[in-house]
Amino acid sequence: MHRKITPTATFLAAFLFAALCNAAEDTRPNILFCIADDWGWPHAGAYGSKFVETPSFDRLAEEGVLFKNCFTSNPKCAPCRASITTGRNSWQLGRGVAHFNRWPEEFITFPDLFMEAGYHVGLTGKGWGPGNWKDYRDHNPAGPIYEKFQTKAPGKGMSNKDYSRNFIEHFLPQREEGQPFLFWLGTHEPHRGYEAGNGLRRGKSLADAEVPTFYPDNSTVRSDLLDYAIEVEWYDTHVGRAIEHLEKIGELENTIVVMTSDHGMPFPRVKGQIYEMGYHLPLSVRWGSEVKAGRVVDDFINVRDFAPTFLEAAGIDIHSQITGKSFVDVLKAKKSGVIDARRNVMLVGKERHDIGRPNDWGYPVRAIRTPEFLYVFNFETDRWPAGNPETGYRNVDNSPTKSYILNSFNEYYTMNFGKRPERELYQIVDDPDCVENLAYNPENEDLIKELHKRLMDMLKEEGDPRLNGNAEFFDTIEYVGGKGHSWDSWVKHNEAK
Repeated sequence: MHRKITPTATFLAAFLFAALCNAAEDTRPNILFCIADDWGWPHAGAYGSKFVETPSFDRLAEEGVLFKNCFTSNPKCAPCRASITTGRNSWQLGRGVAHFNRWPEEFITFPDLFMEAGYHVGLTGKGWGPGNWKDYRDHNPAGPIYEKFQTKAPGKGMSNKDYSRNFIEHFLPQREEGQPFLFWLGTHEPHRGYEAGNGLRRGKSLADAEVPTFYPDNSTVRSDLLDYAIEVEWYDTHVGRAIEHLEKIGELENTIVVMTSDHGMPFPRVKGQIYEMGYHLPLSVRWGSEVKAGRVVDDFINVRDFAPTFLEAAGIDIHSQITGKSFVDVLKAKKSGVIDARRNVMLVGKERHDIGRPNDWGYPVRAIRTPEFLYVFNFETDRWPAGNPETGYRNVDNSPTKSYILNSFNEYYTMNFGKRPERELYQIVDDPDCVENLAYNPENEDLIKELHKRLMDMLKEEGDPRLNGNAEFFDTIEYVGGKGHSWDSWVKHNEAK
């Protein structure tokens, strides 16, 4: 079990680091890790999106590297962020695989390792969560919090935290002279709820919204997407302010700036669901002259790869718990396209996210993504993937889009909320929205067998309890998000009526 990180240990490490640096200048790179809450691919100008404007993300892509294939293996906040901070896949994290859980205390995080190496480390906004870390650590797994300043956000339901100012005026002034930093800038946007009609009031056009084929194309859905766009742009604004400040003080060129998200947008069939828009993430990285600017990379990058990448870039030993793979070599390559041909497969899955099924069961699913296909295996096809109807489909955030589809009860309901077959197969190149299931076409029988075997073999190699005889473990993970939302609470409430 990893020891609890204490302020005393942190200050001692910083003191020793400062003493060592008196004799030599520390040239290790700074790291500014920027992560949105529920921002999905492909909603950035650099990917061709027209209704979401992201000048800061686009600048990083132009001056650094744009990644076309960045993924999370579990498209929900807590499990994805646990994977990022520990460098491990979701099913390798014990109780960290779940949402609203207790922090898996046996794992160290990369911010912990940076603190021990003498970096000035901090966090503003959303780090790891939601869940309980306070019983096990002195600070959030993403770092000590810096949240002195507030501002007025451009919409109701948005956080009043001034993310960029907290970085510029609260965090940076507290580091030692010459000390490198690691800062986690985590906005709460574009997480719901949204101010209805905010996008239209701020000048966006319904005609510009890009509607996935699994939604009805109408003004309700389009307006909802525009409201989402406003919140993505607020995140982009704060990253831009942080970049401009680093440039002003002459530290941008020695800073690795990463801009990404934890999973797809908070809409039905996206957030929390094992389809392309749920687990596919935006990612651009800038690192001064260390990378050739303007490159576009096709290699598959998993969020668990961030930790070893940062550690290698900083010259810090990669901890033995980490199962991700550094992509420093990909960053420093000179060409675009495929850099490492071995980075061509990704595993995805989930267990329990939000509760609301009998016995508070989860929805176990695993999937494999290759350059051409997504193959999904649903273990419990009698369960509702978005949560039970009688409890409100709790694994889908409430929204105008959700309400419209539920009230329509047509083919869009089936795609977004209905039960699913055991096997799903989608040809991503032609069907990025994953609406045409090819799994039961006899012509694909051999392909299904091949992908299924590869998926199960890789999961066994990674120690997935569901494939190694301990599947019941996942139903023992405690939910700490409030007992009022449990199945038992729902039953008691309705019995009392």
